[in-house]
Amino acid sequence: MREGREDIKEMDMRDKNDNKIDTETEKKESKYDTLFAMMKRRGFVWPAFEIYGGSAGFYDYGPLGCALKNNLVELWRKYFVKGEGFAEIDSPNISPEMVFVASGHLAKFADYLVECKSCGNAFRADHLIKDKVPNAGTMKEDELEREIKKLNVKCPICKGELTSPYPFNLMFRTNIGPGAKKVGYLRPETAQAMFMDFPFLYRYFREKLPFGAVQIGKGFRNEIAPRQGMIRLREFNMAEAEIFVDPKSKAHPKFILVKDEKLKLLTKKEEQLELTVGEAVSKGIIAHEFLGYYIVLTKRLLLEAGIDEKRLRFRQHMPDEMAHYAADCWDAEVEITFGWTEIVGIADRTCYDLSAHMKVSGADLTAFVRYETPMEVEKEVIKANVSKLGPVFKKEAGAVKQALESLDVEYARDKDKIVVEYDGKKVEVTKDMFTIQKVKEKRAGERFVPHVIEPSYGLDRILYSIIEHSYREKVSIDEETGKEEKSIVMSFPSVIAPIKVGVFPLMAKEGLDEYARKIEDRLRILGIATFYDDSGSIGRRYARMDEAGTPFCITVDYDTIKEGRLKDTVTLRERDTTKQKRVPVERLPEIICNLVFGRLRFADMEYEYWG
Repeated sequence: MREGREDIKEMDMRDKNDNKIDTETEKKESKYDTLFAMMKRRGFVWPAFEIYGGSAGFYDYGPLGCALKNNLVELWRKYFVKGEGFAEIDSPNISPEMVFVASGHLAKFADYLVECKSCGNAFRADHLIKDKVPNAGTMKEDELEREIKKLNVKCPICKGELTSPYPFNLMFRTNIGPGAKKVGYLRPETAQAMFMDFPFLYRYFREKLPFGAVQIGKGFRNEIAPRQGMIRLREFNMAEAEIFVDPKSKAHPKFILVKDEKLKLLTKKEEQLELTVGEAVSKGIIAHEFLGYYIVLTKRLLLEAGIDEKRLRFRQHMPDEMAHYAADCWDAEVEITFGWTEIVGIADRTCYDLSAHMKVSGADLTAFVRYETPMEVEKEVIKANVSKLGPVFKKEAGAVKQALESLDVEYARDKDKIVVEYDGKKVEVTKDMFTIQKVKEKRAGERFVPHVIEPSYGLDRILYSIIEHSYREKVSIDEETGKEEKSIVMSFPSVIAPIKVGVFPLMAKEGLDEYARKIEDRLRILGIATFYDDSGSIGRRYARMDEAGTPFCITVDYDTIKEGRLKDTVTLRERDTTKQKRVPVERLPEIICNLVFGRLRFADMEYEYWG
């Protein structure tokens, strides 16, 4: 596959059918181009490696984008780490091959690839027909080949013939240590470490379920032909939670607090519903309370982050896209330029992950539930016939007996002879040397493999969606020229805005600039992200801050330093309403902190309040 400028060109190529441009696609791409141009100009996101021609699926976060992403991560932590009391871990990006043998990624983590026989470009087979065939993403190799031939699909770039589809594993392979003896892979998700660390986490939580673990970090997927900008990346940011629960108890202890929350749902029967989560669970639309609770938590987090509620829904996985081991799965989807797009997945993964790692590693990844009172249970056991073992195995009869009686009953049932292993030796034991008997024993509890509820957040997709949902254009009159001007306002919520406060002197002279710098320093000490600007007119400075999504601006003017005033005051401007108020400098830290963290509304700031 070609990289560099051709790969970028391929990423943003317009879909064409028989050389007729799809005007709807053209409009969407134009909107995306306008938005991305702003993101690039203001330092939200930059194409990675641009001086070398770039490479599709990789982006750099600039100063504003990095701050926005960090604030989104902290908001996520507020919900899942601080709010839910989950434990955060941090694991390596590279894992040994056996991890992905157990997880199934090595065998199944693949997309179907086709290549152009003329120009050599590669494409995802399902993407070439997704607008013409329903559920193309769930099709098998032969089904894709049949549909591509039936529709006479050609190379989108040169109209050349395409190869037959074949599976392409999406993991990045590497070697651990010198040589190629130990194979490793860059992780395609952050979840596996939490499954492997289950015994440590179980002890950390005092061996009590339910409990949750989280990890925030990078995932890597060697996408065939990444397009749609930040929606499909080869290196991306994830925030995942794994909640370990007793399979017999999926009633969430805090469900009563969210049961009346209304949700917009698209069910696996393709029914569009709007009902409370309590109704959805009671009707069996959402499998159980744990899933319902984390769907609501996801909704609240996304709305606080700046997602437009009118463009948010939860879509249930269709039967043909549901993982075979999953009990139920819902995606939080947002409507953006590219259509309805998944940004969060909330799934009940049952016991699949822990069981898979137990099978491959041999480790004990079970939990123990203690009965209120010990129970007497009847079970079958293997009982050795010592009189028969002794003459055959002599001094080793005791070791054979111990190994024999530790075997599972089903292994020995109805067999004339079985193989017993002890001290590295294997011997044959005939059926006259043992019997299967029923015995009674008292049990204090039982061991079981926990089930896992997984909310998985794609941070880059969420971030892009917030930017698109926050973007609006404003028409104003330039104070210097009197001409009508269009400007951009990014209406980020204060909690995730990269810059919280812009600080300006009216003029960079006569002590106004020094005064403004002191105010900025005072706010920075309190942890408030600020930006000082003394270049150009106040109107232009406001416009620059609006485009960066800064919710508040402070202007130091001549009235601020006017002699004889009882209290120095500054002008405080709100981005979304453009309204301004004079507030006392001595109260600024308190006012700004309350505004930024949502404890005070700008509209509620009255003179009487400040006294």
